[in-house]
Amino acid sequence: MKARLTKYLAMSCGFLTACAVRSQPASPVTGPDRDAPPRAFVRRSLVLSPGERWIGNGISYGPHRDGQHPGGPGPTREQVREDLEIVRKHWSLLRMYAVGPEAETALQLIRAEKLPLKVMLGAWIAMEAKLGEGGAVLEDYPQARAANRMQVDTLIRLANEYPDIVPVITVGNETQVFWSAHKVPADTLIRYIREVRAATKVPVATADDFNYWNKPESRTVAREIDFIVTHIYAMWAGQPLDRALPFTQEKYAEVAQMHPGFVIVLGEAGWATQKHNEGEQAKLIKGEAGEEQQKTFYDQFVAWTTREKIANFYFEAFDESWKGGPNADEVEKHWGLFRADRTPKLALQDAK
Repeated sequence: MKARLTKYLAMSCGFLTACAVRSQPASPVTGPDRDAPPRAFVRRSLVLSPGERWIGNGISYGPHRDGQHPGGPGPTREQVREDLEIVRKHWSLLRMYAVGPEAETALQLIRAEKLPLKVMLGAWIAMEAKLGEGGAVLEDYPQARAANRMQVDTLIRLANEYPDIVPVITVGNETQVFWSAHKVPADTLIRYIREVRAATKVPVATADDFNYWNKPESRTVAREIDFIVTHIYAMWAGQPLDRALPFTQEKYAEVAQMHPGFVIVLGEAGWATQKHNEGEQAKLIKGEAGEEQQKTFYDQFVAWTTREKIANFYFEAFDESWKGGPNADEVEKHWGLFRADRTPKLALQDAK
């Protein structure tokens, strides 16, 4: 989701397999690894089809309900259980963006109750310093660095504790695209990716907007990961509804062309059901928000990704009122296929 507006959210060869693909030597980084020799890099296989069943149509999941927010009041164990019971009726794969207590609760419940769910688990990476020209540190953020350390350590632990549930992990979300509100140097991201990959056995990626992945500079980070997670929002890009799916397909093709040989996972795409008439969203979003419009895009998106076997995480499962600005119509609050009270919107009202 666009980081211009506040955002935080905190299997072997088979379908779409990148099996043992030998890549170029890893790119150099600064700091302690600066003088290390180039490493041979073998991409790990991305498998999202247990047995004969493809589970690549996934959903992005943020667990916070009205009155809850990251770092503050959070969902109870029973509320997370309720969410998982809703999710399992429609999807077998979900994405979580950070390894806070809600993520560990979800993993515990999935295992204890034998729920047919897999999780793409992520470590949220925040900006550790404000940099000036030439990389000079203008302001240091030690708390953010400590939070990043916690995220990385916890991601490693959970990926190793739940290999039956966590087939794939991500390090960082929208940290490289030019408009990111929590942009970090590529060298910093690469160090975290290398650390996580060295300590785990599953495929590792980082997630970012197509406006990063379709540019040559993204190849430096791509050399360090096993697959690519891209975000494509036709709505934020000013597209009308009838152009939403073609736009998504075009940008997906651009990313694939820039990174031949990679599995490209569509980590976020969606259509909001409300938007505010002020601020950046009013300037950028031209398509009409609404439940009928969301249903149209969702149906088209699922048909395309299923037909082409494109792994994806539709954005998102539930509305989250803590996001964005204070206005109730703020677009960031209204991407869910379910409302915050867990009642389904039009796109899923007739789903079994």
